[in-house]
Amino acid sequence: MKNGMYRSVLKQIGGLLVLLGLVMVLPIFVSAMYAEWYPALSFLLAAAITAGFGLALFKGFYNSPEPENRHAILIAASGWMMIALMGGLPFFVAAYLMPAEAMQKLIPAGADYPSSILFFRSPLHCLFESMSAYTTTGLSMAVHEPSMGKGMLFYRSLAQWVGGAGFIVLALAVFKQVPGQGSILLYNSETSGVKLKPNVIGTARGIWKVYFGVTAFLTVYLSIGTYLILPDYPLGENIFDAVNHAMCGQSTGGFSTLDDSIAGYKSPAMDVLYLLPMILGSFSLPFFFRVVFEKKFSEIWKDLQTRSLLIAFVLGSAGMAFLLSHAGIVPNPVREGIFQFVSALSTTGWQTSGIGDWDDVSVVYIVTTAMYVGGAAGATVGGIKVIRAVLIQKGLMWQVNKIFYPDHAIKTVKFGGKTLLPDEMNRELAKAATFAFTFLLLVLVGTMITAFYMGEGYTLSDAFFESASAQGTVGLSCGITDPSMSPVVEATYILQMWAGRLEIIPVLALFRALIWGTKPINI
Repeated sequence: MKNGMYRSVLKQIGGLLVLLGLVMVLPIFVSAMYAEWYPALSFLLAAAITAGFGLALFKGFYNSPEPENRHAILIAASGWMMIALMGGLPFFVAAYLMPAEAMQKLIPAGADYPSSILFFRSPLHCLFESMSAYTTTGLSMAVHEPSMGKGMLFYRSLAQWVGGAGFIVLALAVFKQVPGQGSILLYNSETSGVKLKPNVIGTARGIWKVYFGVTAFLTVYLSIGTYLILPDYPLGENIFDAVNHAMCGQSTGGFSTLDDSIAGYKSPAMDVLYLLPMILGSFSLPFFFRVVFEKKFSEIWKDLQTRSLLIAFVLGSAGMAFLLSHAGIVPNPVREGIFQFVSALSTTGWQTSGIGDWDDVSVVYIVTTAMYVGGAAGATVGGIKVIRAVLIQKGLMWQVNKIFYPDHAIKTVKFGGKTLLPDEMNRELAKAATFAFTFLLLVLVGTMITAFYMGEGYTLSDAFFESASAQGTVGLSCGITDPSMSPVVEATYILQMWAGRLEIIPVLALFRALIWGTKPINI
């Protein structure tokens, strides 16, 4: 990379790390509230190291040129990797800083397992947990979540919440350090590119306003709902769960404060309660802005992505319940099928069923119709996004119908409120199909690597499921993801989560720049 380019990239990475250091400060107060002093100290040390390193980069390259388009792509890819690397510091510091008696105090009364913080003495596990958190995936190295302590649980949830809306978007909203075209390029590198306000800074702040508002609503909704369904559930635990699950639901991250995800409540009514956060999390933030702040309530059905998702949730859940009923392998096929399908399509990853026991047909169905597709572009979801899936489906019908039109007829296509000419449709279809194919290719590569290195007792469909979960930033697991998993598979999933969050191209561009530089290459 040229000197000006790497200076610009390093400056922006520095700004992101300063922001990450500030994020790490909040869990200090949560740890202090619960008298978890060693975790609080771990967050303090990690925040100081992260913010200090980021500030050194930012100040050292302060006079670097404004980012260009290629800079923005590289900033997104390298910035997110650095966020995951430094974001794992609190886990690593706590694992070595905390004495055994302090860890023992974090374990719930009556439990006979060790604290899961011990697993984070492995730097690779720390990177995995951090990458899963900030990319809103939800796969975890924490075998028993309650044994990590309230501060660590809150940090995981906060990481998913901040990562869901986007670190670059947050940096633009808070710091405003990138003027003009540079801010537009950085915004587009991490989001769908939809503007809510005339300028990017206003748009970034609008996104966070909507994001915070929906999360606050979900916190109240979950707290009241849990109290009505489980009146004997401790009020303090209720509020803590509601805050964390609201953040993880809105970000479609799927981390939980419970040992067995939402199944830990052991309540069918709680399963129903948690459907709404997943569904709302799958809708785009621009959609919420139009409905809530611009009072365009007709968008609930007029918006192509929202309408398509609502239909997919209903029909797909029915299909999932039917297949599980037909297989006869789970005790509550309708309840488990609906919850898992909504969780998969929204890419949230909350789980109430032992997917490792499912039959191959059910596994392939949920991967191809839900995890692979994902929610709306402009939301916090993974997958190829429902807008691309609908475009490919419509494009296929358009290609077939063209055969039956006269030779000189110009067949336009209406899509998403726009009328596309044949050339425009071909371009959009080519982009969507290319991304969908690349996404699937990476899933298959991950599947082959998983199948080669996974432990005994797992099948090829399990490998396919776990790889798709990592690539789609879903977080559902059939059991392969575990601290004892092969480091090769763990590293593969880290790369898949990274690529899945950034929609692949920025990651490929970074590898290309590192290997061949930024000069054009004849293909």
